[in-house]
Amino acid sequence: MAEHTDVEEPSATRSAHEGILRRQSARESAARTYARALPIVPVRARGLTIEGADGRRYLDCLSGAGTLALGHNHPVVLEAIRKVLDSGAPLHVLDLATPVKDAFITELFRTLPPGLADHARVQFCGPAGTDAVEAAFKLVRAATGRNGMLAFAGAYHGMTSGALEASGDAFDVRVARLPYPQDYRCPFGAGGPHGAELAARWTESVLDDPKSGVPLPAGMILEPVQGEGGVLPAPDAWMRRMRRITADRSIPLIADEVQTGVGRTGAFWAVEHSGITPDVMVLSKAIGGSLPLAVVVYREELDVWEPGAHAGTFRGNQLAMAAGTATMAYVRENGLTERAATLGARMLEQLRGLSREFSVIGDVRGRGLMIGVEIVEEGEGGGARSGVAGPRGANGPDETGRSGGSRGSRGSDEDCRAAGLLGSVGLSSADDARPLVMPGSIASPRPASPELAVAVQRECLRRGLIVELGGRHASVVRLLPPLTITDEQATAVLDRLADAVAAVSRGHGRGAG
Repeated sequence: MAEHTDVEEPSATRSAHEGILRRQSARESAARTYARALPIVPVRARGLTIEGADGRRYLDCLSGAGTLALGHNHPVVLEAIRKVLDSGAPLHVLDLATPVKDAFITELFRTLPPGLADHARVQFCGPAGTDAVEAAFKLVRAATGRNGMLAFAGAYHGMTSGALEASGDAFDVRVARLPYPQDYRCPFGAGGPHGAELAARWTESVLDDPKSGVPLPAGMILEPVQGEGGVLPAPDAWMRRMRRITADRSIPLIADEVQTGVGRTGAFWAVEHSGITPDVMVLSKAIGGSLPLAVVVYREELDVWEPGAHAGTFRGNQLAMAAGTATMAYVRENGLTERAATLGARMLEQLRGLSREFSVIGDVRGRGLMIGVEIVEEGEGGGARSGVAGPRGANGPDETGRSGGSRGSRGSDEDCRAAGLLGSVGLSSADDARPLVMPGSIASPRPASPELAVAVQRECLRRGLIVELGGRHASVVRLLPPLTITDEQATAVLDRLADAVAAVSRGHGRGAG
């Protein structure tokens, strides 16, 4: 792996690079995103490495927003694509049966949670995850005869209208929002099992209170790890609680595994950490092996659709199915899920050490090779909190890779009142200007700093490291390296990130990006 250098590239190369960027800015939509923060022109790529038109090399920890489970141009993926191309097979087949599709479905079903795989149907959708989300909503609405949906604060499910309604930044809300458990910015000020318990109680209250304003919904959709929401792993016990709540009320549970699937979190599917079996799984990104593909897998009892109830011209992407089959098989046969769990835990632990050194790091969290580093304003109070996968100790991290103080698994009445679940708590005039602190509550975190996060991202790019930003305030530096990343490459990634954080902490790069 070549290290980055800051030497000047030849003028002709630099001119070509700058010309492409200039034409992109002049001709492409103002809606472009990654291109603004990452002014590079990739021309070659292999594994973790991208080479730009300017001759510089970068370590890519964006991985196509999690699409590239095996990194760029993995040999098994290229071979699978070449085999289809060389065979003379049709590349466009609508939803007709083909040997390539049959092999894909067979491999996909081999990986699914047994409780689902044994009694499942699969629907091929348009080639983006958002279309699979739309299909899942249509499916459960048709199956239940109900219309409303339950989703969670901070969620991201896509950019089409129905998926946006269930996402955290919706404008026209027709979906009931529920609290998603998290430690660092827990909406109840509790975090840990206590905060998750309060969130679960809130969900039960919304569903069981006849005056909540939320009728029995057609389904609930959740991400086992919120990605765009800031890399927030759901506690396993909370996931099991959501499964129990929905099952008891005949509400289909939809697991959005678009970004968490195919080994990313240290299990082939992130729902496996908790042992639950959802009624519906929405899959995209890595299942296409770097090419566009999206499917919905669901219990056969829900298959009430009429022919053509959900269709799409490009739902039969043969090259993507071949690449996806090769990717899933490689991950399964080479133990890359276990590798992601082990290496991810090690990287989280090292980042936890970094958070103790730099006050701009407010929290470190993640699961497997889905890692987030929240950047906050510098100052005293609400210090860094971080965790690594493992059993919870008195004050240590829980199984999700998040940390919290010592708390019971159920909240007291006083705590629930403080969270607004059992009524109000009287405050004196001297107290009403101060935040209510309940027993076992966590310290208030420092404000998120999107400006410093942008500075960290920029400093990373200067050092040849590509990272994404996410989270509620775009203040979480996200690492999504390929599952094939080596120990040496992981060290290089963390070294460059540490250098970038140090540079920002010294006051460099504070301006607008």
